[in-house]
Amino acid sequence: MSPRGVAMPDVRERLFAAAERVLAREGPGALTSRAITGEAGCAKGVLHAHFAGLDEFVADLVLDRFAHTAREAEALPRRAGEGTVAGNLCGVALALLDSGGPTIAGLAMTRPAASLRLRRALESGAPGFSAIQESITRYLDAEERLGRLAAGTDTVAVALAVVGTTHHLLMTGWSGAPGPREQVRGLIAMLAGAAGAASGDSPAGE
Repeated sequence: MSPRGVAMPDVRERLFAAAERVLAREGPGALTSRAITGEAGCAKGVLHAHFAGLDEFVADLVLDRFAHTAREAEALPRRAGEGTVAGNLCGVALALLDSGGPTIAGLAMTRPAASLRLRRALESGAPGFSAIQESITRYLDAEERLGRLAAGTDTVAVALAVVGTTHHLLMTGWSGAPGPREQVRGLIAMLAGAAGAASGDSPAGE
């Protein structure tokens, strides 16, 4: 337990990681300020010293994970010509799916104040689905120039299909639903094949 008054490095990330562990282990109903700080091993007031409340914390957790995935997606165009098209797309799509996980994203949607903060931040330009879609489009354009996609492929539509489907699965991944990871892999295999990906391209090639 960190003593009162002692600064902790990367306290936001420490709290975010603690919240993810609580959610994974006990579900959304167990996520309280006390549970998060207890899991993080810090004083009870630390969360409220950095966030206005639990709603702001949840929204910022989702935004942080989306931003991390957006940074990963920015590197995707530089990987054109490497690995497989389906494998590269799967890497980003599954990272987005794991960025907050269905549980975290679903939690944000059930908290109106958190959902509103999240929506306003994305509308104001916070990295999210649009940034990831743009990076995927640039990557597919590069693969088309290299001849690994058929000339004339509608790269914008393919990117939209990948991000839109992953977004849907992220927000509706309730208990008992089909495994979202396999659904993402199946979709990308179909899209890559339809776009004329080079032979040997496989969704398993992540």
